[in-house]
Amino acid sequence: MGIKVVPRHGQSLKDKLYLPAIAGGMKTTFTHFFKNLKDTSNLRTMSYPEVQPDDLTERYRGVHRLTKWSDGSEKCVACYMCATACPAQCIFIDAEERFDGVAEKKPKQFKIDLLECVYCGYCVEACPCDAIRMDTGIFSFTGSKREDFVVDKQYLMANERSKDLNDG
Repeated sequence: MGIKVVPRHGQSLKDKLYLPAIAGGMKTTFTHFFKNLKDTSNLRTMSYPEVQPDDLTERYRGVHRLTKWSDGSEKCVACYMCATACPAQCIFIDAEERFDGVAEKKPKQFKIDLLECVYCGYCVEACPCDAIRMDTGIFSFTGSKREDFVVDKQYLMANERSKDLNDG
């Protein structure tokens, strides 16, 4: 059985200095830069946030919302399934007893930290009551401090399904 010798690349001084690779990368960058500087008609830019993107896919999830029954009461029964399924652990629920006969419990507090959320949709899949959804289509969510991104039950229940999704 023979031994196969594999030649190693990058052993020369030229390869070890990385200067030719850096020069090649800079050449490519400046070529694109000057080409775009001469002809700006082919640039694909938009003045965000004044112009919102209109080419979002129909599978785009958006910000969460809590659904309601036809009488306006919340569907959530505080089973903690969404919080358990969440890989980012960004859903916080505090349960209380429910006296309207719909279920045994309801969330006294239901908060989602949107800065920690990875928008994976596991909470939607885990919910046995279809109480939480991610079909609002809200593209951008802005705030000036971290507390603005911790949304509570009132905000989540006020979110409505996107008009584009209602039509389809």
